[in-house]
Formats: sequence, structure tokens, C-alpha cells
Amino acid sequence: MVKAIEATGIAVIHICTIVPISQTVGANRIVPAVAIPHPLGDPSKTHEEEKAIRRGILSKALEALGTPVKEQTVFN
Repeated sequence: MVKAIEATGIAVIHICTIVPISQTVGANRIVPAVAIPHPLGDPSKTHEEEKAIRRGILSKALEALGTPVKEQTVFN
């Protein structure tokens, strides 16, 4: 799906918990997530800490969206 959307000229960010799988499916812009059951957070953290985690991941995704890439790139 990622490759099909990008073929139309729309940049796609793949936020994932297992980077090698994203690389296998051909995602060009990959942003690692936290964990499989909670990709955008950690329920053991306080509300403020979780908010910071989410903000960090989304900031990376927005950075990736504005970055031209020619090959698969993982934005850590």
C-alpha cells in the first residue's frame, strides 16, 4: 500500500514497531514506534511523559515527510 500511494506522488510515512518488516514491504520513510501493543505511547508512563513520546514520534514523522529520499530511510 505504501508503495502504491507514493507512486501517485504522495509522500508516506510508515510508523512501525518492527523496522525490518517496513523495509521488506518497501516503505521509503520509516519512523520507529515504541512497542507492538502501544506503538505511540507507553501506558506505564505519566500522562506528560506519554505526551512527550507521542510528540517526538510525530515530530520525526513530520520531519520525514519534508525530507526528500531516494532510498529507504529510517528516521530515528
